[in-house]
Amino acid sequence: MSSADIEVTLDNVAQVLENDTRVKVAGIDVDGVLRGKLISKKKFLSIAQEGFGFCSVIFGWDMHDRTYFKELQISNKENGYRDLVAIPDLKSFRRIPWEDNVPFFLVSFFDPETREPICACPRGLLKTAMDKWENAGYKAMAGAEYEFYQFRAPGSNDNPERNSSNTATFLKNNPVEALPPLTEGMFGYSLTRPIHNQEYYYGIFDACEQFRCDLEGWHTESGPGVFEAALQFGEIKDMADRAGLFKYVVKSLGSKFGITPAFMAKPREGLPGNSGHMHVSIVSKEGKNLFARETPDANAPYPDVAYLSDLGRHFLAGLLTGLPDIMPLLAPTINSYKRLVENFWAPVTVSWGLEHRAASIRLISPPTASAKATRFEVRVPGADTNAHLVLAAIVALGWYGVENKLEIPVPPLGKGEDVGSASDQGTRLAKNLKEATVRFMAKDSMARKVFGDAFVEHFGGTREHEVRLWEEAVTDWEVRRYIETV
Repeated sequence: MSSADIEVTLDNVAQVLENDTRVKVAGIDVDGVLRGKLISKKKFLSIAQEGFGFCSVIFGWDMHDRTYFKELQISNKENGYRDLVAIPDLKSFRRIPWEDNVPFFLVSFFDPETREPICACPRGLLKTAMDKWENAGYKAMAGAEYEFYQFRAPGSNDNPERNSSNTATFLKNNPVEALPPLTEGMFGYSLTRPIHNQEYYYGIFDACEQFRCDLEGWHTESGPGVFEAALQFGEIKDMADRAGLFKYVVKSLGSKFGITPAFMAKPREGLPGNSGHMHVSIVSKEGKNLFARETPDANAPYPDVAYLSDLGRHFLAGLLTGLPDIMPLLAPTINSYKRLVENFWAPVTVSWGLEHRAASIRLISPPTASAKATRFEVRVPGADTNAHLVLAAIVALGWYGVENKLEIPVPPLGKGEDVGSASDQGTRLAKNLKEATVRFMAKDSMARKVFGDAFVEHFGGTREHEVRLWEEAVTDWEVRRYIETV
């Protein structure tokens, strides 16, 4: 029986783990990085209900374990980097097929005094955002698409068992452009390129199914060594978990084949970046799509929304209104903004349109899609994002639009229009992380309205840390350009 066939509860968890001696648990930090450990089965069964202490420093340091230059509220010297309470989510049970089927559970983080979700816990933030929808009788569905480059660790052609950590060693002594891609050339939707690395390619697809983060589609994208994965559509909180775990699958299998998958937004200059598009819809408890309008609205404000319900229009209005203020969640790194530039099929303005892939928000609805498939594709996020934070932002802004009955603030992009300038096509989104963070943390920002001050101050502080490190860095480009000439 596979993990997909089992619903684990407190009543049956001991039976499910009967033949196991160890369990792996992991939580998710603000950068979307899995932080976890291997524990004994005995220990796991003793903490399955009440949780266990987990050092809060994972919310006090960055993705390279460097403590933030500014002390943040959750984890700092003053509180001694205290423990948080990590409670396993038994519904998240799966087995890791490439690690001898060891049992795996995700955890969520709670304040040890109040037992409330800490504001920075990505799973907790999404749950809090969804509580408003669920209390009103709604559910949310989502799908994720990720593009990513893949590089072959130098020497791995000779020895496939070489660990991909060789890549980090290689980059200490060589320019990044010298890192060899998995395959050469531009060949999207190729049927032959995957055969070059067939065991790895099919291994990922099969492992995703076994690890309960099933793929709907899996193909090469245009770019040297670039693949794209579409994860199976599902309930939004589960989708966020599966999106994060998909990266875990790819990175784990990549290490076995001497391959380094790169989910950073723009790994290569002069080539398209890596997107992380999110599809979202709202449904009734019975599963009926509530964005769909049964008959076209002859009095629609724009023809593009003739088949979009009033709920859908208010949701869209909330997204468009708040989009400029939540950019650090959709573009969280310095590198994110190298992807969000003109003329690279990446949106740079507050824009939307029916089946318009140049817009920040693409509406998918009749007459080009079935009513039950009506949804929004948010095209701003890159593959470097934390899926929980992205989806929390989408549903929180959507709820704000619905609750306040907002009207769509800008007309749709016309067919043939792109987003190459902001002069007549909506507000230009932030051009860099510093600009985005300032707007995110402003006293009147939409981020504060939908997430509250505690989260904004914490996450904003983590982004200020990224900006400061970048401003202090001396890049290869600077050295090459100025070392001899100034």
